Amino acid sequence: MASNGRWSIFDPSCPRPAEMILAQSKSRINWFCVSAAIIGAVASAILPLPSLALIVSVSLCLLLIPVTPLAMLVLLLALAPLRALIATESGIHLPLDIGQILLVLYLGIWLVHGVMKRRPPPGVSREPVLLSAASLCLVFAVGVWTSDATGNWLTEWLKWLVIAIMIWHLSQSARFDWRWLVFAVLLSAVANAVVGLYIFFGGSGADHLLILGRFFRAFGTFGQPNPFGGFMGIALPLALMCAAIQSYQIMHDLRAGRRVNPARLLLLAAMASAAGIVAAALFASWSRGAWLGFAVSLVVMLVALPRRLLMGISLALALAALFFALWSAGLLPRSVVSRITTAATDLFSFSDVRGANFTPTNFAVIERLAHWQAAIGMAQDHPLFGVGLGSYALRYADYHLINWEAPLGHAHNQYLNFLAETGVVGLAAYIAFWISIFRVNWKTLKHPDRTGRAVAVGLLGCWTYIAVHSVFDNLFVNNLFLHIGVLLAVLAILHRQVAASLELD
Repeated sequence: MASNGRWSIFDPSCPRPAEMILAQSKSRINWFCVSAAIIGAVASAILPLPSLALIVSVSLCLLLIPVTPLAMLVLLLALAPLRALIATESGIHLPLDIGQILLVLYLGIWLVHGVMKRRPPPGVSREPVLLSAASLCLVFAVGVWTSDATGNWLTEWLKWLVIAIMIWHLSQSARFDWRWLVFAVLLSAVANAVVGLYIFFGGSGADHLLILGRFFRAFGTFGQPNPFGGFMGIALPLALMCAAIQSYQIMHDLRAGRRVNPARLLLLAAMASAAGIVAAALFASWSRGAWLGFAVSLVVMLVALPRRLLMGISLALALAALFFALWSAGLLPRSVVSRITTAATDLFSFSDVRGANFTPTNFAVIERLAHWQAAIGMAQDHPLFGVGLGSYALRYADYHLINWEAPLGHAHNQYLNFLAETGVVGLAAYIAFWISIFRVNWKTLKHPDRTGRAVAVGLLGCWTYIAVHSVFDNLFVNNLFLHIGVLLAVLAILHRQVAASLELD
């Protein structure tokens, strides 16, 4: 009964303590949602879209960190590509770059979570992905004796050590939450794509990147269009397959007469939007290497998508026939066709670019060829172990061609860069590493779960893209190696699941 406006514990209509707490929690959540909506509306009216997207992403990750340390990984991958932007546009001088700082924070948070939850430390398995990365690290370690600058060697070698650590750590600690890893990479790519599209439509565009008379080549937070296009090209195959599997699951439910889960529809919308945004940013980069890499990766994915190889080859041939038909009929955009044909013509027109006449049209191609020749010169003088990992720019002055004195940091060809820096031994180890990754990935296509198999197909597209675009650029820049390490960890997890399912059978 109620007495003096208070509830009596003998009154059956009195709310129980748990119900009162729940009511208070709902009230707080409602007030939080209303406050967040008001703040979001004001922020969207004041802040530019890239800044707003960044703030929202960071806020969500910070709220989720107490739930799972993988939320910090999302934050790490989203903010790590700010390295070039902070170094060139900010007056802030950090002892470490943003990716290194966030990596240390992530590992620290993961360690604290493990201690609090009393989880055993991860062991070391004979996972082929991890063994391949560790073996490559050992081969590249030889560069400490051949490099003229130990600091440069350490900077490059640590990239591969971090990749191996990410594979080891995530393949153990996130084996049940590997979808978080895929989400982290895609969210990071979308965030950078939004920045790139903002630049493409006139935001902070540089005059020398003007294209089509009114747009600017997108470079995101990378400072240069080609590595930005590389990031988009690595993420796009995965985004496409994530959207495709959700679409397939919805169609499967409809054919079976089952009610479609609204959450699946929402996930399809999110994945399709991510794929569309990343694809638009890939085009906006205006990078021919990125376009070619994605085209080849798409063909490989079509071959691997059906469970019957013959059907996959037929799909790939049909796509190639459609492309050439559109090309022959003149139905492709003229600007794109011109961009591709001029590059192909210039690339095969020069056997030696010393003294070659360059124009604004062929400048980028001739500059790239000049650095290729310099890398070959280094390899000829140091064929076995090269000039030392990370020493290309340092030794470039001894091999540069006339009119091409700027080293640009790398040879604009990952294979020639490794040949020059690590010799035949290092290049062979690098190629063997990727051959191993492709073999493991092909075996992972036997994954019993549809989602797992779709991600495996997407990962195959990622590695294909890296292999092709590496002919024209170095993609292990601006902390992008962190994202590659995470994707390799996903492959290791899926491969282990396939091996476990085969053992059960």
